[in-house]
Amino acid sequence: MTKPNPWFDTAVARLADPQAFKVWSVIVSLFGDLAQQPADRVSGAALTAILQPMGLKPEAIRVALHRLRKDGWIDSNRIGRGSVHFLTDYGRAQSAAVTPRIYDEHPTPASDWHVLIAEDGRAADTLNTLLLTEDYIALGRHAALGSGPLPTECEDLIGFTATAPAIPQWLKIRLFPDDLAQASATLRDAARTISADKPHTEALSTVQIATLRTLVIHRWRRVALRHPVLPPVFHPSDWPEPECRRSVFRLLAALPRPSVSAINDSL
Repeated sequence: MTKPNPWFDTAVARLADPQAFKVWSVIVSLFGDLAQQPADRVSGAALTAILQPMGLKPEAIRVALHRLRKDGWIDSNRIGRGSVHFLTDYGRAQSAAVTPRIYDEHPTPASDWHVLIAEDGRAADTLNTLLLTEDYIALGRHAALGSGPLPTECEDLIGFTATAPAIPQWLKIRLFPDDLAQASATLRDAARTISADKPHTEALSTVQIATLRTLVIHRWRRVALRHPVLPPVFHPSDWPEPECRRSVFRLLAALPRPSVSAINDSL
């Protein structure tokens, strides 16, 4: 039985999402951090033990697993009286696609940028396809910002190599909206406070470390995947993400990732 740990309880409360948890999304964060390898299997008991301290009830976990199985993210097998859960090939591919963005402690923005502009009709369709399939950032209904050289297969679009000695405030707000800044600032403050309390990880159980890592990654993922990696000239003057990133990785370093087998075996 896990011993009571007031520091753990306080850390969980500080990392609680200001918005309501979507249980299926938390489970995606958990598997992406702890069980992304093909052989990784998380027991039902371990999954419940990790998620329950967040206030997530077994019934909600079962409903979320059903949704993830239906969507092709997760599969499950019965073993004796229990179950094990694991990412499908599709789930692993989706997790792997965003892993570099989530775990890049020192991202380097591209040095070359370009702008594409479209008219209505076929050109707009071409631009919309690029926004869906490539690393482009919408600047409005008919314009997009992309990294690297101008593409050669977009003859129906107007393209310009972009330089940015100054970025207008309206564009900074569009790229880095207030709600994203608030999410980054609140996570920064929570991670700073928890780290300042000098976590003694030796007093945490394997499952408690997994719970805290899942909470940190879930909150951080919702920041890191929403904003583009752009040079500082594009950032609002008070953009909190760089310090949030430093605080998140400092806390994760104090909570070394446990193996799936260690989590399962601890119960």
